[in-house]
Amino acid sequence: TLDGAENAKDAKGRKLHNRVYASVTTCLRECGCSGHEMKLDEGPDGRYYRDDFNDQSWTCSPGTGEEHGIWMNTADQAGTIMAGMVWLLLGYSAITITMLAKTGGVPPFLAMTYTALCCMALASHAKTSFTDPGSVPQSAVPMESVRRKMGPDGTLSMCSQCQTFKPPFSHHCRICNRCISRMDHHCPWMNNCVGAGNMKHFCLFLLYTWTCSAFSLCLLGWNYFFCATEECVFTPMLTQLVRVMSMIMNVCYGLMTGIGTIDRLKKKATNSMHESDEEPIPLEDVFGIAGYHTWMIPCDPIFADYDKVMGYSTPQRLLREQMKEDTGTVV
Repeated sequence: TLDGAENAKDAKGRKLHNRVYASVTTCLRECGCSGHEMKLDEGPDGRYYRDDFNDQSWTCSPGTGEEHGIWMNTADQAGTIMAGMVWLLLGYSAITITMLAKTGGVPPFLAMTYTALCCMALASHAKTSFTDPGSVPQSAVPMESVRRKMGPDGTLSMCSQCQTFKPPFSHHCRICNRCISRMDHHCPWMNNCVGAGNMKHFCLFLLYTWTCSAFSLCLLGWNYFFCATEECVFTPMLTQLVRVMSMIMNVCYGLMTGIGTIDRLKKKATNSMHESDEEPIPLEDVFGIAGYHTWMIPCDPIFADYDKVMGYSTPQRLLREQMKEDTGTVV
C-alpha cells in the first residue's frame, strides 16, 4: 500500500509537470517567444533540419584569419584604444551615477537601473567586438538557388584581394583584411566590422548606449533642478555618445531599405539612389528566430537559413544538405 501511494503521488506529479509544461509552451509559442513549433517540424519529413556542425577553427589564437579560433582585430591599435575608451566612459558614468546616489542626488533605484543598462551596453559591445561579423571563407561558393538563376553562362563576383567568391552586398575590409557578408561599415569604436554576423549585437549596443545617454541627461536634470540641500552635491558627469541616436537612425534606414552605409555612400556619389532595387532586411535575419525574448539579450542569433543571410554557402554545408535529401537523415 505504501508503494502504491508513492506511485500514485509520482504519477500525479508527472501529470502536473506535463500540464504546466504544455501551458508554458503554448503561452510562449503564442507570444512568439519559443521555437517549439519549428522543432516539431524538424526531421526527414519536416521543413527544417538542424545544422549545428562547427566549420570554424578550434585554435585559441586571436586574429581575423581563417586559422584563428578567436575573432579579434589586433592590427588596428587606434581601434583598440577607441574600443577601450567606450568601456572607460561607460564605467566612468556608472561610477558617477553611483556617487550621486550615495550623496542623495538621485534615488538609489534609478542608479541601479542605470548601472544595469551600462552592463547591458558593455556586454553588447563585447559581443560586437569579438563576434565574427560574417567573414567569407576561401571555400565560399554561391547558393544553389543563385546558381540556378544564373544559369550555365552566369558570371560570379570575385574579390581581387581575397581571390575568392564575393557574395552580394559584401565588401572587403582593408583593416580586418577579410570580405564581410552584408557589411555595413567598419566601426573603430567596436574595433571590428559590422556585418550580418554581429548586426544584432551592434543594434543592441546602440540602443542601450542611447538609453544610457538619455537616462543620464534626465538624472542630470533631476539633480540640477531638484537638488537644493547642502547634503545633495551636484557632481559633473560626462554625457557619453549623445550623438549615437543618429547612428541608430542610420542603421534603421539600412534595415528598412536594404542598403548599407557603404553602398549608400557609393550610390550617393554616383547619383544612383533612385536606381536601387534592394529589399528591406527582415528582422529575423538580424535578431534570429529563437524568440522575441532573445532579441534584447546580446546572445548569438539563430538564423532560419544561414546561407541566405550570409549570401554564400560552403561545399561542406552543401554536402550535408545533399546527404539529408538523398538519405533522409538529419545532420
